[in-house]
Amino acid sequence: MSYHLPPLPWLRSFEAAARRGSFAAAAVELGLTSAAVSYQVRALEQLLGRPLFERLPRGLRLTDMGKAYLPSIRKAFGELSVSTLGIFGPEGDITLDVRVSVSFGVLWLAPRLRAFLAEHPAFRIRLFSAIWGDALPADGTDVDIRFGHGAWPGYAARLLINDPVVLVTPLESKISGPHDIAAGELIHILGVEGDWQHLFTAADRPPPFDQVGLTVDTTLAALELVAAGAGAALVLERFARPLVAQGRIRQVPNLYLPQEQSHFLLTRDGMEAPRAEATLFCDWLQQTLLAERDLQTSGAAARRHKKHGN
Repeated sequence: MSYHLPPLPWLRSFEAAARRGSFAAAAVELGLTSAAVSYQVRALEQLLGRPLFERLPRGLRLTDMGKAYLPSIRKAFGELSVSTLGIFGPEGDITLDVRVSVSFGVLWLAPRLRAFLAEHPAFRIRLFSAIWGDALPADGTDVDIRFGHGAWPGYAARLLINDPVVLVTPLESKISGPHDIAAGELIHILGVEGDWQHLFTAADRPPPFDQVGLTVDTTLAALELVAAGAGAALVLERFARPLVAQGRIRQVPNLYLPQEQSHFLLTRDGMEAPRAEATLFCDWLQQTLLAERDLQTSGAAARRHKKHGN
């Protein structure tokens, strides 16, 4: 198969100049002279027959053709870099700063990090927890996982996972649905307080909010309170699963609510491309979540088949 590709150095100069905003800054990054970068970009433009930049007195501005061409170049470089890193490993140790919500970090990510590190022993992960999804991360954050509606100013959000909400109760509880929940048994989680309202509205029952019960700021705290017998909570199914499997709490069967908010992978808006190491980690996150979803789906199908077969 014949590939119709411009010379790789020309494409590297174009991408670097677009990201840095000038031939001089691109030249410093690439270890070339400004004249060499300018020549390579000009040669690329002549080959393509279209201008890619507007030359301004103080920098560069992409033309419409340049804007259209840049994403595919960046994607190709990114995929090549990630593939090389994944197969051959990095040169020396790599440190990634990962910012994540407390509950996602403790209940899902932490138990699985060992598998990633076993596959990529040169990586060092520094895990930072955050409670509120609108808090700004440090500038050095490589991977930022947030829970919300998907809109954060200055960031591009990529959907990571959307989970349903389930009702969990203490083991000894007889609660089978919203009609069995008494005032004072509600455990509220700040940021998703509306889940209780949705549950009672769907059941056509007035919410027993005359006694608010307990309010916490993390799902992790809510689950521990449920396990201690303090009341019932509405939590994401993925977060409930470990404690249910351990026999510490009980999940009310056949009760699922859609959750409007989701977990997202965030990257800063702008010309700077994510580090290949961060992209590799994000790809592992998504692949792991998809594999678990497929396993969960196939397991549920097998249980239904067994039930009907008997």
